Formats: sequence, structure tokens, C-alpha cells
Amino acid sequence: MQISAKSDYAVRAALEMAARAPDLLTIDAIVQDQGMPRKFVEAILGDLRRAGIVRTQRGCAGGYTLAKPASEIAIGDILRAVDGPLAEVRGLRPHETTYGGVASHLPDLWVAVRSSLRQVLDEVTVQQLLTGALPAKVRRLNDVEDAWLPR
Repeated sequence: MQISAKSDYAVRAALEMAARAPDLLTIDAIVQDQGMPRKFVEAILGDLRRAGIVRTQRGCAGGYTLAKPASEIAIGDILRAVDGPLAEVRGLRPHETTYGGVASHLPDLWVAVRSSLRQVLDEVTVQQLLTGALPAKVRRLNDVEDAWLPR
């Protein structure tokens, strides 16, 4: 899985808002500590607002904040809001793929990949990520012998 800059920035922006909740943050306050590009993050926050993850308030005292508690926002929801489905195969969802001959079982693999992504991204919330209190099964994945090694 390749995590886009858009997804990375979206999660980091959500973490900034969660850390300062319930305060409203300006776009500059959100991007400053993380060194993120202002205009790009502004567009991302629009996606998150349309998905109901972020709310905005206009005016001199306005800004951005999470639309619900950080403990109710899954990381998978953020990624879907900015980049669409977690797993796609040539623009199709894994369960929509079909192959003939020797590749006929490939959709089973693609669906399993999507399922494994969901097991991590839909179970970790912004609050858990903010505090580092990840679910036990996610922590166990980090403890796999070669988890931190590149391949």
C-alpha cells in the first residue's frame, strides 16, 4: 500500500486538531508544527469537512476543529475521505475484479489485502494514535520480527 501525501497530511492535521480540541485552529496553526504546505492542507480540510470529520467556523475567531471526538474517528475514515477506498485494483474495488485461467483466485488475495488494511486502519482512532495507545493487535504487528525492515 502506498500512503499518499494527501492521506499523510490529513492524518497529521487531524492529530493537530485532536491535540488542541475543542479549540478552533487556524490553518496556519494546523500546518505550522508539522511543516505541511498550507494550500494543500486547506484543500484536504475541505475534503474532511465534506466527510463530516472536520467542522469549520468562519470569522475572526473561526477556524477548524474535529466534528466529533477523536475517539470516534478511525484513521480509515480519514484516508477514505481524502483518497477514496482503501484498496483498489486498476480503479476497481477488490471484490469487483475478475480474472480467468491461472489468475482466477486473485480476487481472493485482493479482498484479503483490503480486509487486513481495514483491521488496522478502521480500528485505530485519532485519539489512540495521538496518545500512542494503539490496540493490542496493532502493537503486535509492530513487534513482528521484520516489521520495521524495508523490503
